[in-house]
Amino acid sequence: MNLILIRGGGDLASGVALRLQRCGYKMVITELPNPLAVRRTVSFSEALYEEEIIIEGVCARQAKSLPVAMEFIQDGILPVLVDPHCAILDQWDFSALIDARLLKHRSDTRLAAAPFVLGLGPGFTCGENCHAVVETQRGHDLGRVFWTGSANPDTGQPEGDPRRVLRAPCDGHLIDHVRIGEHVETGQIIAEISGQAILAPISGVLRGLIYPGIPIKTGMKVGDIDPRDNPGYCQTVSDKALAIGGGVLEALLSRPILP
Repeated sequence: MNLILIRGGGDLASGVALRLQRCGYKMVITELPNPLAVRRTVSFSEALYEEEIIIEGVCARQAKSLPVAMEFIQDGILPVLVDPHCAILDQWDFSALIDARLLKHRSDTRLAAAPFVLGLGPGFTCGENCHAVVETQRGHDLGRVFWTGSANPDTGQPEGDPRRVLRAPCDGHLIDHVRIGEHVETGQIIAEISGQAILAPISGVLRGLIYPGIPIKTGMKVGDIDPRDNPGYCQTVSDKALAIGGGVLEALLSRPILP
């Protein structure tokens, strides 16, 4: 079976997987034991917490092994495995590896990991740790495929209004007071960590919140507020994710003409 490995199951990686699934590609998604996705309602990594998640009609399910993953694929289900170090590469000859972890720093992915290695965003340089890279930064080049050089470096700043991003005030475990998709007002308590409240800096819809109960470090991104105040946007992949998915599809279809 011709398989693609997607490393990472966050919201942008899931937009890629959704677009590829609809185009007939067969994939396996690998993730950390405790995924850190914030926009969980549109992240296939959520299957590791809830066993199954359906995004825009595409079902992903937690798989305990590669044989189980193969069974899911035959049934049209996206398998998600816990495999932080990509040991699965020693179990199957994948036709392509898409590193969609969005690490924002140099990736440890090797060029020899698969016949075609595609990196998303900062941390990848063509010819060094990937064959091609897709731009993930909003702007003129979003979704563009580069066959030489690198994507734009990480700016260290959130896109759009920086107030929308919620960060952990301390180490601990998050307790949620609001669910994703609910409207919040400025100053409202959204969650707490070790007794310290996280307040809404702006009004809007809580678009994302990290899974409650997992270990949190000070400064980590733990939530996201969307001032557009449309709860429907919490249930569909974003324009950004779809643009990146289009770039990945272009790269996969044009890879026979690798320079």
